[in-house]
Amino acid sequence: MKPNLQDAFLNQEMNTLASYIAYRDSLNSEISKVPVAWHLDHMLLTINGIYQVLDSSDSKNYKRRFNFGRAMMFTFNKIPRGRAESPAQVRPAHSIHVDSIYRHFEMAKHNLKLLEKLPEKAHFTHPYIGMLNRDQTKRFLKIHTNHHLDIISDILNKEDD
Repeated sequence: MKPNLQDAFLNQEMNTLASYIAYRDSLNSEISKVPVAWHLDHMLLTINGIYQVLDSSDSKNYKRRFNFGRAMMFTFNKIPRGRAESPAQVRPAHSIHVDSIYRHFEMAKHNLKLLEKLPEKAHFTHPYIGMLNRDQTKRFLKIHTNHHLDIISDILNKEDD
């Protein structure tokens, strides 16, 4: 069962993510200390967790503030590798089952569609780059997802060597 996503935010990234599920057990400790499954589940937990926070946020509490880390991330569209640790709420369980990845994938697919309908000032506070509104959050999710897809690609390419 290979999920497919059409006409939604992060369409290409989600299809790439789905294509990597078959390689969930791949690991290369030179690239990452955790297997592909961890990166897959982490991306999905991040999308789903952030959506829930955005959806429950009160737009009246959004305050625009400059954040140097965010400015750097958004300027270069990159997250430096090995610099930060993922918050506990988006760290996958020790044992990740494929059915869990598919369940999180379907939930993320649904939440990404709903994300577009949230108010512009729906927001969440990232531990390193501060408060993000809906559109900044979309940009962060794209950068974050691509960051982990690149790591997976490197794991799989390194494995072929």
